[in-house]
Amino acid sequence: MILRKLLNTLYVTSQGAYLSKEGETVLVKVDNHIKLRLPIHTLEGIVCLGNILCSPGLLHLCADRNVTVSFLSSYGKFLARVTGPVSGNVLLRREQFRWADDDGKKIPIARAIVLAKIFNTRKILERAGRDHPTGTCNEELLSRSKMMARILRHVESVDGVDQLRGKEGEAARVYFSVFNYLITTQKEDFTFYERNRRPPLDSVNALLSFIYTILLHDCISALESAGLDPAVGFFHVDRPGRPGLALDIMEELRPILADRLVLSLINRQQVKKKGFRKTESGGVIMDEETRKTVLMAYQKRKMDEINHPFIQEKIQLGNIPYVQSMLLARHIRGDLEGYPPFFWR
Repeated sequence: MILRKLLNTLYVTSQGAYLSKEGETVLVKVDNHIKLRLPIHTLEGIVCLGNILCSPGLLHLCADRNVTVSFLSSYGKFLARVTGPVSGNVLLRREQFRWADDDGKKIPIARAIVLAKIFNTRKILERAGRDHPTGTCNEELLSRSKMMARILRHVESVDGVDQLRGKEGEAARVYFSVFNYLITTQKEDFTFYERNRRPPLDSVNALLSFIYTILLHDCISALESAGLDPAVGFFHVDRPGRPGLALDIMEELRPILADRLVLSLINRQQVKKKGFRKTESGGVIMDEETRKTVLMAYQKRKMDEINHPFIQEKIQLGNIPYVQSMLLARHIRGDLEGYPPFFWR
Protein backbone atom coordinates (compact mmCIF):
# COMPACT_ATOMS: atom_id res chain seq x y z
CA MET A 1 0.00 0.00 0.00
CA ILE A 2 1.37 3.42 -0.99
CA LEU A 3 0.86 5.83 1.88
CA ARG A 4 0.31 9.54 1.53
CA LYS A 5 2.75 11.99 3.02
CA LEU A 6 1.49 13.14 6.41
CA LEU A 7 1.02 16.88 5.98
CA ASN A 8 0.45 19.49 8.67
CA THR A 9 -2.82 20.58 10.18
CA LEU A 10 -2.91 24.26 11.09
CA TYR A 11 -4.66 24.83 14.42
CA VAL A 12 -5.63 28.46 15.06
CA THR A 13 -6.43 29.26 18.70
CA SER A 14 -5.75 33.01 19.01
CA GLN A 15 -9.15 34.64 19.48
CA GLY A 16 -9.93 37.30 16.89
CA ALA A 17 -7.39 35.91 14.40
CA TYR A 18 -8.06 36.53 10.71
CA LEU A 19 -6.97 34.06 8.03
CA SER A 20 -6.56 35.21 4.45
CA LYS A 21 -4.97 34.27 1.13
CA GLU A 22 -1.81 35.73 -0.40
CA GLY A 23 -1.11 33.94 -3.65
CA GLU A 24 -0.59 30.28 -2.68
CA THR A 25 0.03 31.15 0.96
CA VAL A 26 -2.16 31.21 4.07
CA LEU A 27 -1.73 34.35 6.19
CA VAL A 28 -2.67 34.42 9.87
CA LYS A 29 -3.16 37.90 11.32
CA VAL A 30 -3.83 38.88 14.93
CA ASP A 31 -4.60 42.56 15.64
CA ASN A 32 -3.63 43.33 12.01
CA HIS A 33 -0.15 41.91 12.53
CA ILE A 34 0.98 38.93 10.45
CA LYS A 35 1.82 36.09 12.82
CA LEU A 36 2.29 33.24 10.36
CA ARG A 37 2.71 32.47 6.65
CA LEU A 38 2.28 28.89 5.40
CA PRO A 39 2.29 27.59 1.82
CA ILE A 40 -1.05 25.92 1.08
CA HIS A 41 0.65 22.80 -0.34
CA THR A 42 2.09 21.97 3.10
CA LEU A 43 -1.37 21.70 4.70
CA GLU A 44 -3.99 18.99 4.77
CA GLY A 45 -6.39 20.86 7.04
CA ILE A 46 -7.09 24.03 9.02
CA VAL A 47 -8.89 23.90 12.36
CA CYS A 48 -10.26 27.15 13.82
CA LEU A 49 -11.10 27.11 17.53
CA GLY A 50 -13.41 29.83 18.82
CA ASN A 51 -13.71 33.31 17.34
CA ILE A 52 -11.65 32.93 14.16
CA LEU A 53 -12.44 34.52 10.78
CA CYS A 54 -11.49 33.30 7.31
CA SER A 55 -11.62 35.35 4.11
CA PRO A 56 -13.73 34.10 1.16
CA GLY A 57 -10.57 34.04 -0.95
CA LEU A 58 -8.86 31.67 1.46
CA LEU A 59 -11.90 29.39 1.62
CA HIS A 60 -11.93 29.24 -2.20
CA LEU A 61 -8.22 28.38 -2.24
CA CYS A 62 -8.65 25.65 0.39
CA ALA A 63 -11.60 24.13 -1.46
CA ASP A 64 -9.57 24.12 -4.69
CA ARG A 65 -6.54 22.53 -3.00
CA ASN A 66 -8.58 19.95 -1.05
CA VAL A 67 -7.68 21.48 2.33
CA THR A 68 -10.57 21.05 4.77
CA VAL A 69 -11.35 24.01 7.03
CA SER A 70 -13.12 23.07 10.27
CA PHE A 71 -14.68 25.39 12.83
CA LEU A 72 -14.86 24.36 16.49
CA SER A 73 -16.13 26.15 19.57
CA SER A 74 -13.79 27.07 22.41
CA TYR A 75 -14.96 23.85 24.10
CA GLY A 76 -13.74 21.87 21.11
CA LYS A 77 -17.29 21.16 19.94
CA PHE A 78 -17.53 20.66 16.19
CA LEU A 79 -19.55 23.41 14.49
CA ALA A 80 -18.98 23.26 10.75
CA ARG A 81 -16.46 22.56 8.01
CA VAL A 82 -15.79 23.78 4.51
CA THR A 83 -14.65 21.33 1.84
CA GLY A 84 -14.30 21.31 -1.91
CA PRO A 85 -16.38 19.22 -4.34
CA VAL A 86 -17.12 15.65 -3.25
CA SER A 87 -14.34 13.39 -4.45
CA GLY A 88 -14.13 9.66 -4.95
CA ASN A 89 -15.79 7.04 -7.08
CA VAL A 90 -19.57 7.46 -7.11
CA LEU A 91 -19.93 3.70 -7.58
CA LEU A 92 -18.00 3.11 -4.35
CA ARG A 93 -20.29 5.47 -2.44
CA ARG A 94 -23.42 3.90 -3.92
CA GLU A 95 -22.15 0.50 -2.78
CA GLN A 96 -21.40 1.95 0.68
CA PHE A 97 -25.01 3.19 0.94
CA ARG A 98 -26.36 -0.22 -0.06
CA TRP A 99 -24.18 -1.94 2.51
CA ALA A 100 -25.39 0.43 5.22
CA ASP A 101 -28.93 -0.89 4.64
CA ASP A 102 -27.89 -4.55 4.50
CA ASP A 103 -27.49 -6.29 7.88
CA GLY A 104 -25.51 -9.08 6.25
CA LYS A 105 -22.91 -6.54 5.11
CA LYS A 106 -22.84 -3.97 7.88
CA ILE A 107 -22.96 -6.24 10.97
CA PRO A 108 -19.56 -7.92 10.27
CA ILE A 109 -17.99 -4.46 9.85
CA ALA A 110 -19.65 -3.13 13.01
CA ARG A 111 -18.54 -6.24 14.92
CA ALA A 112 -14.93 -5.80 13.74
CA ILE A 113 -14.96 -2.16 14.89
CA VAL A 114 -16.31 -3.06 18.33
CA LEU A 115 -13.86 -5.93 18.76
CA ALA A 116 -10.92 -3.62 17.98
CA LYS A 117 -12.26 -0.85 20.25
CA ILE A 118 -12.59 -3.19 23.24
CA PHE A 119 -9.30 -4.96 22.49
CA ASN A 120 -7.42 -1.66 22.33
CA THR A 121 -8.93 -0.23 25.52
CA ARG A 122 -8.20 -3.51 27.31
CA LYS A 123 -4.59 -3.26 26.11
CA ILE A 124 -4.29 0.08 27.93
CA LEU A 125 -5.44 -1.54 31.18
CA GLU A 126 -3.02 -4.43 30.72
CA ARG A 127 -0.08 -2.10 30.17
CA ALA A 128 -1.01 -0.07 33.22
CA GLY A 129 -1.29 -3.28 35.22
CA ARG A 130 2.27 -4.19 34.30
CA ASP A 131 3.38 -0.77 35.53
CA HIS A 132 1.64 -1.41 38.89
CA PRO A 133 2.36 -5.10 39.57
CA THR A 134 1.08 -5.01 43.16
CA GLY A 135 -1.59 -3.30 45.25
CA THR A 136 -5.22 -2.30 44.88
CA CYS A 137 -4.63 -0.58 41.57
CA ASN A 138 -3.34 -3.76 39.95
CA GLU A 139 -6.21 -5.82 41.36
CA GLU A 140 -8.82 -3.42 40.01
CA LEU A 141 -7.18 -3.22 36.60
CA LEU A 142 -6.86 -7.01 36.40
CA SER A 143 -10.50 -7.44 37.40
CA ARG A 144 -11.75 -5.01 34.72
CA SER A 145 -9.45 -6.56 32.12
CA LYS A 146 -11.03 -9.96 32.75
CA MET A 147 -14.50 -8.44 32.49
CA MET A 148 -13.60 -6.91 29.14
CA ALA A 149 -12.22 -10.24 27.94
CA ARG A 150 -15.62 -11.80 28.64
CA ILE A 151 -17.37 -9.01 26.76
CA LEU A 152 -15.03 -9.60 23.82
CA ARG A 153 -16.07 -13.25 23.66
CA HIS A 154 -19.74 -12.27 23.68
CA VAL A 155 -19.23 -9.72 20.90
CA GLU A 156 -17.98 -12.45 18.57
CA SER A 157 -21.39 -14.15 18.69
CA VAL A 158 -23.64 -11.07 18.62
CA ASP A 159 -25.68 -10.82 15.40
CA GLY A 160 -27.36 -7.42 15.67
CA VAL A 161 -26.09 -3.83 15.56
CA ASP A 162 -28.19 -2.80 18.58
CA GLN A 163 -26.70 -5.65 20.61
CA LEU A 164 -23.22 -4.62 19.48
CA ARG A 165 -23.89 -1.08 20.66
CA GLY A 166 -24.97 -2.51 24.00
CA LYS A 167 -21.77 -4.52 24.38
CA GLU A 168 -19.63 -1.55 23.34
CA GLY A 169 -21.36 0.61 25.93
CA GLU A 170 -20.89 -2.05 28.60
CA ALA A 171 -17.17 -2.31 27.83
CA ALA A 172 -16.81 1.49 27.88
CA ARG A 173 -18.37 1.66 31.35
CA VAL A 174 -15.99 -1.02 32.61
CA TYR A 175 -12.99 0.75 31.07
CA PHE A 176 -13.82 4.21 32.40
CA SER A 177 -14.64 2.82 35.85
CA VAL A 178 -10.88 2.40 36.40
CA PHE A 179 -9.63 5.26 34.21
CA ASN A 180 -8.78 7.23 37.34
CA TYR A 181 -6.25 4.54 38.32
CA LEU A 182 -4.35 5.34 35.12
CA ILE A 183 -3.73 8.89 36.34
CA THR A 184 -0.58 8.60 38.43
CA THR A 185 0.35 12.25 39.10
CA GLN A 186 -1.61 15.43 39.91
CA LYS A 187 -4.40 13.21 41.18
CA GLU A 188 -6.01 15.94 43.27
CA ASP A 189 -6.16 18.27 40.30
CA PHE A 190 -7.17 15.67 37.70
CA THR A 191 -9.69 13.28 39.22
CA PHE A 192 -11.88 11.21 36.91
CA TYR A 193 -15.24 9.88 38.16
CA GLU A 194 -17.15 9.12 34.97
CA ARG A 195 -17.28 10.00 31.30
CA ASN A 196 -19.37 13.08 30.64
CA ARG A 197 -19.67 15.53 27.73
CA ARG A 198 -21.70 18.37 26.24
CA PRO A 199 -20.25 20.08 28.19
CA PRO A 200 -17.44 18.18 29.97
CA LEU A 201 -17.72 18.68 33.72
CA ASP A 202 -14.08 18.20 34.74
CA SER A 203 -10.58 18.71 33.37
CA VAL A 204 -10.02 15.09 32.31
CA ASN A 205 -13.28 14.96 30.36
CA ALA A 206 -12.43 18.34 28.81
CA LEU A 207 -9.17 16.87 27.50
CA LEU A 208 -10.85 13.69 26.23
CA SER A 209 -13.63 15.56 24.43
CA PHE A 210 -11.24 18.04 22.86
CA ILE A 211 -8.89 15.41 21.45
CA TYR A 212 -11.79 13.21 20.30
CA THR A 213 -13.06 16.17 18.26
CA ILE A 214 -9.64 16.72 16.66
CA LEU A 215 -9.34 12.99 15.91
CA LEU A 216 -12.81 13.04 14.34
CA HIS A 217 -11.65 15.81 12.01
CA ASP A 218 -8.76 13.56 10.89
CA CYS A 219 -11.08 10.58 10.35
CA ILE A 220 -13.46 12.63 8.20
CA SER A 221 -10.58 13.80 6.03
CA ALA A 222 -9.20 10.26 5.72
CA LEU A 223 -12.55 8.81 4.61
CA GLU A 224 -13.04 11.52 2.01
CA SER A 225 -9.52 10.82 0.71
CA ALA A 226 -10.50 7.16 0.30
CA GLY A 227 -13.65 8.12 -1.64
CA LEU A 228 -16.12 7.18 1.12
CA ASP A 229 -18.95 9.25 2.58
CA PRO A 230 -18.12 10.10 6.23
CA ALA A 231 -21.82 10.48 7.07
CA VAL A 232 -23.06 6.95 6.29
CA GLY A 233 -21.76 4.42 8.79
CA PHE A 234 -22.31 0.83 9.81
CA PHE A 235 -22.21 1.03 13.62
CA HIS A 236 -23.43 4.50 14.60
CA VAL A 237 -27.03 5.51 14.01
CA ASP A 238 -27.61 7.85 11.07
CA ARG A 239 -28.51 11.38 12.13
CA PRO A 240 -28.60 14.63 10.14
CA GLY A 241 -25.21 16.34 10.32
CA ARG A 242 -23.59 13.39 12.09
CA PRO A 243 -20.45 11.84 10.50
CA GLY A 244 -21.46 8.26 11.31
CA LEU A 245 -18.72 6.46 9.39
CA ALA A 246 -16.03 8.79 10.78
CA LEU A 247 -17.30 7.97 14.27
CA ASP A 248 -17.15 4.27 13.36
CA ILE A 249 -13.50 4.47 12.29
CA MET A 250 -12.64 6.62 15.27
CA GLU A 251 -13.89 4.04 17.79
CA GLU A 252 -10.98 1.68 17.32
CA LEU A 253 -8.49 4.57 17.37
CA ARG A 254 -9.66 6.47 20.48
CA PRO A 255 -7.52 4.45 22.94
CA ILE A 256 -4.28 4.84 20.98
CA LEU A 257 -4.51 8.36 19.58
CA ALA A 258 -6.59 10.06 22.27
CA ASP A 259 -6.80 8.27 25.63
CA ARG A 260 -3.08 7.55 25.87
CA LEU A 261 -2.28 11.13 24.95
CA VAL A 262 -4.58 12.49 27.68
CA LEU A 263 -2.92 10.26 30.27
CA SER A 264 0.55 11.25 29.07
CA LEU A 265 -0.26 14.98 29.22
CA ILE A 266 -1.45 14.65 32.81
CA ASN A 267 1.11 12.16 34.10
CA ARG A 268 4.04 14.05 32.58
CA GLN A 269 2.58 17.29 33.98
CA GLN A 270 2.46 18.94 30.58
CA VAL A 271 -0.94 20.34 31.54
CA LYS A 272 -1.77 21.95 34.88
CA LYS A 273 -4.87 22.70 36.91
CA LYS A 274 -4.54 26.44 36.24
CA GLY A 275 -5.08 25.82 32.53
CA PHE A 276 -8.73 24.90 33.07
CA ARG A 277 -11.71 26.89 34.27
CA LYS A 278 -15.36 26.19 34.97
CA THR A 279 -17.95 28.26 33.11
CA GLU A 280 -21.28 29.53 34.42
CA SER A 281 -23.02 26.57 32.77
CA GLY A 282 -20.84 24.14 34.74
CA GLY A 283 -18.69 23.07 31.81
CA VAL A 284 -14.91 23.04 31.96
CA ILE A 285 -12.79 24.60 29.21
CA MET A 286 -9.07 25.01 28.59
CA ASP A 287 -7.29 28.32 28.25
CA GLU A 288 -5.49 29.18 25.02
CA GLU A 289 -2.04 28.18 26.26
CA THR A 290 -3.26 24.74 27.34
CA ARG A 291 -5.00 24.19 24.01
CA LYS A 292 -1.74 24.98 22.25
CA THR A 293 0.11 22.49 24.46
CA VAL A 294 -2.46 19.78 23.71
CA LEU A 295 -2.44 20.43 19.96
CA MET A 296 1.36 20.39 19.78
CA ALA A 297 1.43 17.09 21.70
CA TYR A 298 -1.21 15.63 19.38
CA GLN A 299 0.76 16.63 16.29
CA LYS A 300 3.92 15.15 17.76
CA ARG A 301 2.09 11.95 18.69
CA LYS A 302 0.91 11.58 15.09
CA MET A 303 4.54 11.47 13.94
CA ASP A 304 5.36 8.38 16.04
CA GLU A 305 5.90 5.25 13.97
CA ILE A 306 4.43 1.79 14.40
CA ASN A 307 4.25 -1.37 12.35
CA HIS A 308 0.71 -1.75 11.04
CA PRO A 309 -0.38 -5.32 11.90
CA PHE A 310 -2.34 -5.91 8.68
CA ILE A 311 -0.41 -4.20 5.90
CA GLN A 312 2.88 -5.06 7.64
CA GLU A 313 4.43 -1.68 6.91
CA LYS A 314 5.93 0.93 9.19
CA ILE A 315 3.64 3.96 9.25
CA GLN A 316 3.16 7.11 11.27
CA LEU A 317 0.33 7.00 13.80
CA GLY A 318 -1.31 9.95 12.07
CA ASN A 319 -1.76 7.81 8.95
CA ILE A 320 -3.80 5.10 10.72
CA PRO A 321 -7.18 6.75 9.90
CA TYR A 322 -6.11 6.91 6.25
CA VAL A 323 -4.98 3.26 6.16
CA GLN A 324 -8.18 2.04 7.83
CA SER A 325 -10.28 4.09 5.42
CA MET A 326 -8.45 2.60 2.44
CA LEU A 327 -8.87 -0.93 3.81
CA LEU A 328 -12.59 -0.35 4.30
CA ALA A 329 -12.91 1.00 0.76
CA ARG A 330 -11.09 -2.07 -0.58
CA HIS A 331 -13.46 -4.34 1.33
CA ILE A 332 -16.53 -2.57 -0.06
CA ARG A 333 -15.08 -2.81 -3.58
CA GLY A 334 -14.63 -6.56 -3.08
CA ASP A 335 -10.83 -6.57 -3.00
CA LEU A 336 -10.73 -7.78 0.62
CA GLU A 337 -12.89 -10.55 2.04
CA GLY A 338 -13.46 -8.68 5.31
CA TYR A 339 -12.65 -5.34 6.96
CA PRO A 340 -9.44 -5.67 9.02
CA PRO A 341 -9.74 -3.32 12.01
CA PHE A 342 -6.71 -1.89 13.77
CA PHE A 343 -5.55 -4.03 16.69
CA TRP A 344 -2.93 -2.28 18.78
CA ARG A 345 -0.01 -4.59 19.58
